[in-house]
Amino acid sequence: MQPSGEGAAMGRQSPEPTMYRHRPSSELTQDISHLLASVFKNMYTSEVIGVDTVENMIKSRGGDNVHHEEFVKELQKVRKKYKDQLAEADMLERHIIQARARATAEEERTLNQYKEVPESYRHISLPPVKSTFRWCVDDELLEKHNLISPKDYITDPELITRAPKEISEPGYLKDNESFQHHISDNSVSSKLKESPHIKKLKESFPDVSLSSFTLESSTTDVPRQIKKSFIKKKAILFQKPVWMSSMTRAERQKDRAYLQRLEERHNFLKNPRYFPPNSYRGGRSLILPQKRVERMFAGRIKMVVESDAQSVPIFLANPPEVVFSYYEVGQVYEMTVELQNMTSTSQCIRIIPPATSAFSIGLGKFPGEGGLIAPGMSCYHEVQFIPEYLSDYDDYILVESQTRYPFFIPLKGRRPPPILTLPFTLDCGACLVGGVKFTQFPCKNEGSSTGKFCIMPKGIWPPPNFRAVATFGYVEQNVFGIHPAVFELDPGQSTVIEVVFMPILPETFTATYLMVCDNCQVNEITVTGLGQLIALELFSVTGGESHPLPGELTNVKAQHLIRFDSLNPYSVAEKTLVLRNMTHVELPFFWQIMKPNLQPLMLEGKVDLAKIKYNLEKNSAFSLTPSMGKLPAHSDYTFTLTFAPKKLKDYHSVLQIVLEDIPELPNPQKQWLYEGGEPRQEDVIALDIDVKGYTEPFQLLLEPYVIIIPGENYIGVNIRRIFKMYNNSKSPVAFAWEKISECDILEVEPSTGKLGENEFCEFEFTITGGKPGHSCHELKCKISKCTEPVVLHVEADFKGPLLSISVPSLDLGLLKLGEKVSCTFEIQNISQLPGRWKMQESPVCMAERDEETSPFTIEPSSGELGPLDVCSVSVLFSSYMCQRLQTVLVMEVENGTGSHILVSVEVQTPQVCLLSSHLHFDLSVGIPAQATIKLFNQTLLPARFQWGEPLGRQASSYTVSITPESGLLGPNEEKELCLVIMTHSKDELKDLTLCCSIEDMLDPIFLSISGEVKGLHVTYSIPVDSDEKEKSESSQELKLDFGSEVALKSVVKRHLIITNHSELAAFFTIEVDYFSSGPPSSEEHGSDADIAVEKTRRITRMIEKRRQSALKAAMLSHGKGATFHVCPSTGTLKAFEELSVEITAYNNMWGHYEDTLSCKVGESDPVWIPIQMTVKGCPIYLQVTGPNHPMATPVIRFGAHISGGDTVSRYLRLNNPTPFDIRMDWETYNQDKDDDKLVDLLVFYGAPFPIKDLDGNEIEVLWESDPSRYRISFASTITSLSSTRQDTSLGPILEDDEGGSDDDDDDDTVWHTPTPRQIISVVIRAHEGVPSDYPFCITPKQVVVPAGGNVAIHISFTPLMLPEIINKFECEGFALGFMSLDSPVAQEIPGKVIRGDGHAVAPLRIDLQAFVKPALLTIEMDHERGLEFYAFASGLIPDMPLKGVLTDTATTLNLKLTNNTEAPLSFKLILTMPFSVSGVDPKKSLQTSHSDREDGGHNLLLHALENMLVKVSFHTTLELLTYQYLPEDQMPPGLQVLNRENGDKILEFQQDLVIEYSNKANQVLPMTAYLTVPLLELSCDTIDFGTCLVNQKRTEAILVMNKSGCRSYWAALLNEEERHRDPEVFSISPNSGMLEAHVCSVPTKEVLVVRFTAREDKEYETIVTIVGMLGEKPCLLSVRGKGSYDEKFEERIKT
Repeated sequence: MQPSGEGAAMGRQSPEPTMYRHRPSSELTQDISHLLASVFKNMYTSEVIGVDTVENMIKSRGGDNVHHEEFVKELQKVRKKYKDQLAEADMLERHIIQARARATAEEERTLNQYKEVPESYRHISLPPVKSTFRWCVDDELLEKHNLISPKDYITDPELITRAPKEISEPGYLKDNESFQHHISDNSVSSKLKESPHIKKLKESFPDVSLSSFTLESSTTDVPRQIKKSFIKKKAILFQKPVWMSSMTRAERQKDRAYLQRLEERHNFLKNPRYFPPNSYRGGRSLILPQKRVERMFAGRIKMVVESDAQSVPIFLANPPEVVFSYYEVGQVYEMTVELQNMTSTSQCIRIIPPATSAFSIGLGKFPGEGGLIAPGMSCYHEVQFIPEYLSDYDDYILVESQTRYPFFIPLKGRRPPPILTLPFTLDCGACLVGGVKFTQFPCKNEGSSTGKFCIMPKGIWPPPNFRAVATFGYVEQNVFGIHPAVFELDPGQSTVIEVVFMPILPETFTATYLMVCDNCQVNEITVTGLGQLIALELFSVTGGESHPLPGELTNVKAQHLIRFDSLNPYSVAEKTLVLRNMTHVELPFFWQIMKPNLQPLMLEGKVDLAKIKYNLEKNSAFSLTPSMGKLPAHSDYTFTLTFAPKKLKDYHSVLQIVLEDIPELPNPQKQWLYEGGEPRQEDVIALDIDVKGYTEPFQLLLEPYVIIIPGENYIGVNIRRIFKMYNNSKSPVAFAWEKISECDILEVEPSTGKLGENEFCEFEFTITGGKPGHSCHELKCKISKCTEPVVLHVEADFKGPLLSISVPSLDLGLLKLGEKVSCTFEIQNISQLPGRWKMQESPVCMAERDEETSPFTIEPSSGELGPLDVCSVSVLFSSYMCQRLQTVLVMEVENGTGSHILVSVEVQTPQVCLLSSHLHFDLSVGIPAQATIKLFNQTLLPARFQWGEPLGRQASSYTVSITPESGLLGPNEEKELCLVIMTHSKDELKDLTLCCSIEDMLDPIFLSISGEVKGLHVTYSIPVDSDEKEKSESSQELKLDFGSEVALKSVVKRHLIITNHSELAAFFTIEVDYFSSGPPSSEEHGSDADIAVEKTRRITRMIEKRRQSALKAAMLSHGKGATFHVCPSTGTLKAFEELSVEITAYNNMWGHYEDTLSCKVGESDPVWIPIQMTVKGCPIYLQVTGPNHPMATPVIRFGAHISGGDTVSRYLRLNNPTPFDIRMDWETYNQDKDDDKLVDLLVFYGAPFPIKDLDGNEIEVLWESDPSRYRISFASTITSLSSTRQDTSLGPILEDDEGGSDDDDDDDTVWHTPTPRQIISVVIRAHEGVPSDYPFCITPKQVVVPAGGNVAIHISFTPLMLPEIINKFECEGFALGFMSLDSPVAQEIPGKVIRGDGHAVAPLRIDLQAFVKPALLTIEMDHERGLEFYAFASGLIPDMPLKGVLTDTATTLNLKLTNNTEAPLSFKLILTMPFSVSGVDPKKSLQTSHSDREDGGHNLLLHALENMLVKVSFHTTLELLTYQYLPEDQMPPGLQVLNRENGDKILEFQQDLVIEYSNKANQVLPMTAYLTVPLLELSCDTIDFGTCLVNQKRTEAILVMNKSGCRSYWAALLNEEERHRDPEVFSISPNSGMLEAHVCSVPTKEVLVVRFTAREDKEYETIVTIVGMLGEKPCLLSVRGKGSYDEKFEERIKT
């Protein structure tokens, strides 16, 4: 069970995301897994513990974790239970499916018995037959698993049917006395035993229940035609025959007697054995079931018993297979074969003997004479077997009888071979070169027969005779020999095979022998061996090997060096040596210790090792255990090396391991010595090891070796410390510590003892102080067998009593002169000793103040405190002078350390001052002036103040008041006071003073006041962007600059501040010289509050916006391009007023504007302030975006289009809100992300943007300009728009053609020489794109936008043709509209405005964007496997097959086509038969695109982000069924014939659904259709009726089978001659029928009855053709028979 709760679900949450299951596409399915997955999520979809996890846990068992083992056991149990439950559920599901299949087959079989379904069932839609599911399912199994069984919902009583009658056995098949005496075996039961062949035949019969042959008794289930025929027959029975009323009784008796005589004339019996078995009058099978059929005898229909004659076995052999075993050569073996007649007639047989000479058969014993075998009787034949050798034999006996095909009795000779345990590879192992090794291998015969064996080399096979290779010694080959060469083993007997191995080289040897058995079996035996040389290696040493130091003396022949660490004398050290035997041979050894033959490592030259001699070392400090033994083969052997020095010196020896009895290596030149005798053996030194050891004295260590006791300790108190002594020597030592008792007492415990090797001991050190001060001692320890002692250094400090004061300092605070203050603190003895103390003020501090008497009184001033006692001390301070006192009180302790207390106190008197003692005022007569003054208390004492009357000569002319006049100042308080003064005269204020008295302060404080009386004074200033505003009284420095980057149509405000520094009010006027605004509209002065009362907030904002737009339009109504509006322009400037005047600049045209602002206040002279503003921007805007679009650059998006599509155009309207006509020249550019160009250098000859006509030709050139445009008034000035380069060559071009005249001087206008135009212009700009008219293009290229009007342009996009590798391509570009002004007035007004054009003005930019995608549709199908059609040819069979077969049937699948390209797609679906597009939904998609109308074709149009449902069908036609018989070279492309293992024959059609787009691009979707066709087959292809009585009808039945998974509608046709024969000879029933598809690979069958009626005494033969209506291969049935008048061929009806 899963744990419930949110916490449990979260704790076991899967790391993977939740897997949701798709909802089934069919609404009829009962699958609810998608609902469970959506509700329970991971609890349903994810497995808690998977199969892999369980297997991994089981494999990881065997650890030390007991809980894990228990968990795995329980997990195994749960997993096993889970698998059992799944298996049980699968078994239950399989049982239900099988029951359904059986019930369906039974219902269809019953249904096929009726030709028509009753009409009553058709109306109520019930099954035409009663369900048999409850008879096919196991109710107990369903109830056991708590499922609903059929008996739970079926309440009708079960039908009671009668059991079938038992067929009585014929009398001639029963045993008689002769059979019991001569043939029958008494040990066998009297009843016949069924042979295995009969049982096999019974098992092959179809499993048909008895209920299938019994109809229901209810009349409602009987077809209507059967009812009619039954009623008609019943009425006929109750009617009298015609002959009863037309003939008299005498005539009837006469005719009956005549007919009786005719019947007796031909009524004779014929031997049944001359008829085919199970045919009419023929012998019936004794083991196959019979069936009752109607036959016509003498004009009467009689019921006869028949069976299938094709599968009737006549004889059965016992045993069915003759097998001889355990035979010997030359012996004779016999076995009896019984052939039993299994029919009801006597039969004869023919035996064909075996072909080989080893088998023979006798004449046989028959139950009667003439070789006939009666029904149920047997004949016996003796089979002899004479083996010539002991191998296997195979043969057979052929038995022929009346059946068409004979049967075989296999003859076999099978003698079990002997089985030896000897392996095929004999491994002799390893042997030293020159040695001999004998290896024995056990060999046992585990077979059941005796065998003789011979071993020989493979090279002499095959031998001329076995005696030549059968030797008594070893069978030698190369370096091997095997014994014995010949041996014999009975079953269970064993022997020993001995192999000798004598290697001569160190390599692997292999030889191959053959073992030959007397049963002609030959096996190879491989003998292997390994020759090796001795190889011994020092594998490891405890602590590792050592390497000689440079110049160190070592043994000459030593291969290894082992060093021992230093030891103390009489110590022992051990090392473990591991020697590895590298050979696979066991080696005996012993050790010997020799004196070294020393030689330095750096010795030059070579040493003759053969001349070196060694001496045995007798008293060595080294020893080895074990000293002798055997080294195991190919393994490691451990030795213990012991070093036990007795003296203090260095030791050096050589260890040698000697191998015993090592064979001498063979000499190839003296090979005969090696072959003649035994090999020689000797002892060999295999390894030399150099061993060194050293000794050292004892080593002892103290930790710590010095004990320093920190801090001060009380006298008489024991202090204990712990220290350790380490014995780093190689042997144990004894120790003894001394004791010190002078003044200070020092002891160590334990004082004596022993300390083992590499051990340590903890000691406790005790010291007791005798007097205060520093103590230092050296404590010695004597060591046995050591001359020098171990010394422990000790240091410690001791102290007396300790007193502590509770406070670190005394702060008596602030005192007023003459006051006293007292405080109390405590003194505590924090030590264990009594202490005497005394306290007073420090004499040093008193001497610094030159005082003899201390102002402090201490009570008590001295005393004595016991251990841990506390006393209270009081200190009194008396102030007698102003001072800040800091002193120290000193406490002295007897025999201890004294303490100090810091004391601080401050004595003061009040002190107050003014922060500013002088005030200056700017006064006006009768107008009060106000200022603030501040009083500051300089002390921490509170002070009271009081202000007095003004003092001075001018005190009467001024009125002065201070608020507040008196008050209290707190400690260090700063208080503000308000002083108000008003003058009554215009004289300058110079002599006026105010006095303030302070309590407890000897001298008062004074405040002096001065002032100046002024008149009217006005200043102008312009605020700037800085921390402080710059104000200047000089008008020449003032300038209103609205900025050099003013955006077009923006409203910019500047402020002019007018400050009145006097108390007089004055009228002012402010005006703009040229770009002045008109009078404000009435709406500007209206009341906004009245509008907002009745309107909502949104409407109010709209009204306000409209009002602002109307106001702006009114301001710019003069058509100058800019306006400066002053607010307020007139008014009264009040006294001391700082007036801010707002100047607002409006504009709707670019250019540099200049003007003058005139300001006049009162009667003062006017002030002229210059104004300038530079407006930049493009006034042209698109109608689509509007003038106030938030995006600075409009973007025209053409969307996504397919590659190579049609050109798309956008219609744009350009609006010009300015008062001047603007000519625009358009250029389009493409943007490339990989373009690394930075700037563009443009060079123009002439005007960059000249005026052009409709054809693009320039209208005006440099020397064809109109001279009249340069005639301007005197008041105008000529200003060039751009810097021009003067050129003298242009003089003639600029001269007047009419020449200058003095008469023109009187005119109002004068002719001015125009500014020369630029011939060559150079422009450098940032590179943003490449100019191109593809894929974006604008028409017309040049357009004039009228003032206040609009004009239209077209922007087109032509999609690119993309290569196949690009899935999506983004086209980015932009268009630039360069603006030009053709009017001179619009270009410049001297002194007021100047406007640039062309490249000097920012153009109108329009970003262009489009996407080009290949034509591609997203396809969704019904199934994940794709477009796979599964059709059956039986779909052409209608519900009423008699009316004919359909010519066409379709299998349809749905395709969902989705256009995700964001562009409409026009396409065609191209298919060829047998595939077609049967429908498109929605129907509105069936339209034509623009390109289709041009081509005249009709396509499908799918808009962007839409989808359509397309139905694709596969058509099954009769023509397709004929393709299965075509040759491979004539088959249509994409067709393949498949033959499945289950018998299905499938036609596979493959084709591609081509989606052809309007741009000729194709998208291919593969489709496959599987058409299952029926296969008809007959159970036999020939029916032979034999010889039949004339006019007697004979019947045979065959099976028509359908082995395919498709239904078949078949018809049986006779040849044309038989169809027109009258009377008929051959007939078939039924002549047509329906065969369902196979169920579980079991073919469906239907019985076809063939009837034969001979009309004359002759042979008849015809061909019956079984044809299928669906193109099945016809089946031919050959039917023949012969007619005869001999009544012995008459078939009798047996009851």
